[in-house]
Amino acid sequence: MTGPLVPFREFVLKVHSRCDLACDHCYVYEHADQSWRTRPRTISDEAISWTSRRLAEHAATHALPSLTVILHGGEPLLAGPARLRRVCEELGSALDGIAELDLRIHTNGVQLSPRYLDLFDEFGVRVGISLDGDRAANDRHRRFADGRTSHPLVLRAVDLLHQERYRHLDLGLLCTVDVRNDPVAVHDALAGLKPPLVDFLLPHATWDEPPPRPEGSATAYADWLLAVFDRWTEQGRPVPVRLFSSVLSTLGGGPGLTESLGLAPTDLVVIETDGQLEQVDSLKSAYEGAASTGFDVFRNSFDEVAAHPGVRARQLGLAGVSGTCRRCPVVRSCGGGLYTHRYRAADGFDNPSVYCEDLAALVRGIEDRTAAATESPAVRAPSELAAAQQDLTRTLLAALHHELGGRGSEVWDASWRLAGELEGSAGGARALDAVLAHPYTRTWLLDTLRALRDGRDPAGLPTERLAVSVAAAALRAGLDLSVPVTYRDGRVYLPTLGEARIAGPGEEGTAVVRTAGGVFLVRREGAADLRVVPGPADGPRWRPVRALRPAPAAGPVLDDLDPHRDCFGTAAAERLGPAEADAWARGLADAWALLEDAVPVQAAEAAAAITTLTPLASGPAGPGRHGYGGLGAVLTADARELALGLLSGFRRAKLKALTEVTDLYASDGAWRHRAPWQDESVPFSRLLSETFERAGLGLFEPRFLAGVPEALDMIEKAAEPTVDGKQLLALLRKEISGTHGTTGRNGGKTVPISRATRRTS
Repeated sequence: MTGPLVPFREFVLKVHSRCDLACDHCYVYEHADQSWRTRPRTISDEAISWTSRRLAEHAATHALPSLTVILHGGEPLLAGPARLRRVCEELGSALDGIAELDLRIHTNGVQLSPRYLDLFDEFGVRVGISLDGDRAANDRHRRFADGRTSHPLVLRAVDLLHQERYRHLDLGLLCTVDVRNDPVAVHDALAGLKPPLVDFLLPHATWDEPPPRPEGSATAYADWLLAVFDRWTEQGRPVPVRLFSSVLSTLGGGPGLTESLGLAPTDLVVIETDGQLEQVDSLKSAYEGAASTGFDVFRNSFDEVAAHPGVRARQLGLAGVSGTCRRCPVVRSCGGGLYTHRYRAADGFDNPSVYCEDLAALVRGIEDRTAAATESPAVRAPSELAAAQQDLTRTLLAALHHELGGRGSEVWDASWRLAGELEGSAGGARALDAVLAHPYTRTWLLDTLRALRDGRDPAGLPTERLAVSVAAAALRAGLDLSVPVTYRDGRVYLPTLGEARIAGPGEEGTAVVRTAGGVFLVRREGAADLRVVPGPADGPRWRPVRALRPAPAAGPVLDDLDPHRDCFGTAAAERLGPAEADAWARGLADAWALLEDAVPVQAAEAAAAITTLTPLASGPAGPGRHGYGGLGAVLTADARELALGLLSGFRRAKLKALTEVTDLYASDGAWRHRAPWQDESVPFSRLLSETFERAGLGLFEPRFLAGVPEALDMIEKAAEPTVDGKQLLALLRKEISGTHGTTGRNGGKTVPISRATRRTS
């Protein structure tokens, strides 16, 4: 197997190999591997010392900031307080100055006492307790060898852990599912204890030893878990449930949160009481020796274990699941199930999980129950997309202020304060929104953030953009505000408005712009005040951003001035002359008339969304690198060609804007898809973008619809789409069938620029 070595970050340390309960579903004592019988009961001093040494070696080799060590068994509390103290001391001492140590212990709770908890408090050992629900559920499996119940003792342990002095040590509860138990009673019993987390675990089983299925139901475990999910939702999700959180995360495009689900590579190794190094414990359910590596802490490093074929097989992610799983649309969420549960003697682990139908039903059941509540309104409503984009811009602005961390210039500090003043008035806030919505504001923000994070000196970055944005907003709102600005080459550009010449060519410095009554005064040290009157035509002191009228009625401005407009992958044209600008207005009017006649729904949406058109020196129409609402284009003599280019650019701009505010897909590139209109296999992102564009163009020119229905079928069967991706797919189907509308609720609220709430890169 190829690929880089994945270091271990989680270590299960067996401190005692026996247990004081006789749980009949335990993989250690009741399943195929019986190696526990030959292990020492308690870990030796030598094994502790070598384990500590190997941990420090591994952390140093891979520069790991932290390691998690889980004290385990058997029942780890049977090792006794003195032995556990020795373990904690040795581990902590070995890793001191190398990596943070996250110590945990998983226990049945029967032996837990203040003596243990005081020890755990001293070393920061957090405690997870196994409990299968109410007394009836817990007594079904978790009993003493003589049949006595363990339930009261476990509840006593939970109560003890919840005392104020120990509450910070509580990791939560682990519950093994038994479908004969009442799911609502189990949920209520666990949730009633108010743990910080509940982890539901499917009982270990393989294709050779399948799990019990009352009445032969293929989805008995999914049905049981969905009943818990429904109760959990009905009760307002009173406690976090890792299994449900993992499914919800993956449905939205996020990572899996548990080894039982998802495709994240394993980074766990087990150290037995005799120092033997083994793979994950659950493999003991497969066959005798399944977890064995042949290594031990006395002779071998953890890197040697990480290179073991069995370990590498569980680090392959999608490549490590069966062909059946790779073709399944829910594989991103279920991950093929726990590795152990795929085992069959005839063909090893190259199978779907023995819980395959359960996992598929669970994922689809949770998706069906939550899709309406978790879908992003930005996908359905153009107004919501615009609001989400504004939210993102303000978030980026707040992130830039944070990154500057007081290293900004006096001009930046003053403009940040003045922006806050603008937001204090309705007119000022609306005007600032309009200026920040200018698409090249986003280009400036992202370029500046990237430069700062690359270590560039803030003094050399164009942070003055905020100041001129504030000045432009104050001028638009008719407010009297004095704004210090920086000018370069004798010019000040006011976004969305135009450019003022306030000094000679090549000159740069700082000036104060005072806005009032639709004009502004410019004061420079050592120079006479200048009065600049913005107008619709070029003059000696002022060059405007031109409005493209008469069409579209609410259409874009022609911005050939913005210093950040070069973001289209080809050079932007220089300032147009009056005749060229008039030609643009006529050409756009003709093109837009064609769009309004052929695709009125798209034309109306595009007219509202496209705020800025920048003439390009060459190349096709398209969106810029950043910022919704900006298109670059070359004027063509053929109105239909220009209309097609504008529609194409708008479709690409919209899809790009959607991907900036929500996840439409995940695991892009993990699969390849052959689009109906080409022989080349492409990643999902390209299939989606081409399908989205062609669906829109096909309503204008039907030839582009060829293959679109087939592509939509491919997307529907793919594993990559998230909940929002599937919502977009449904809208595309409606669109090409002529039933898609444009109305939507406008519930978006502006986020203050002082608070970042979404993506910042």
